[in-house]
Amino acid sequence: MIRPRTLNVAEAKARLSELVQRAARGEEIIIARNGEPQARIVALAPKATRVPGKGSGKWKVSGDFNESLPAELLAAFNGARE
Repeated sequence: MIRPRTLNVAEAKARLSELVQRAARGEEIIIARNGEPQARIVALAPKATRVPGKGSGKWKVSGDFNESLPAELLAAFNGARE
């Protein structure tokens, strides 16, 4: 495993644009303050692709789904406390 590169805050601030590009390419960068690791710059996870209809038939909506909520539950949603 490749050891992540560690930089101090001042150096990371001065080179942020470059560090973001490197992280986007898969490199992990650690930012330290006074020698203590404080943050990590890594690439974002790939965006999940939605497939319309993929869950079709896997969910069942109850018959009373569109009915009014019981008064107690509705009051709780509106901030009322017991």
